[in-house]
Amino acid sequence: MRHARPEALDRIEPLLAQIRAFPRLTERSRGVFYLKSKAFLHFHEDPAGLFADIRTPDGTDFDRFEVSEPAGEAALLARVSALAGSA
Repeated sequence: MRHARPEALDRIEPLLAQIRAFPRLTERSRGVFYLKSKAFLHFHEDPAGLFADIRTPDGTDFDRFEVSEPAGEAALLARVSALAGSA
């Protein structure tokens, strides 16, 4: 599974804009977000679709969300909000 190319990120630009609205996150490169100094969220693509990897609450691993459909995007945003939504 490869990191998402610019063309894939173009397809989810509205989702990226929503993620950018979380002030605790820093986008170090397009589609790669950090929380404090740790990698927090990034995107992958493969023939099955577009996926987001987000750091687990305990910080030891990543959970994968399929974001090619609105339900997956909503689930990802809920997780981002839970983990990075408050100061």
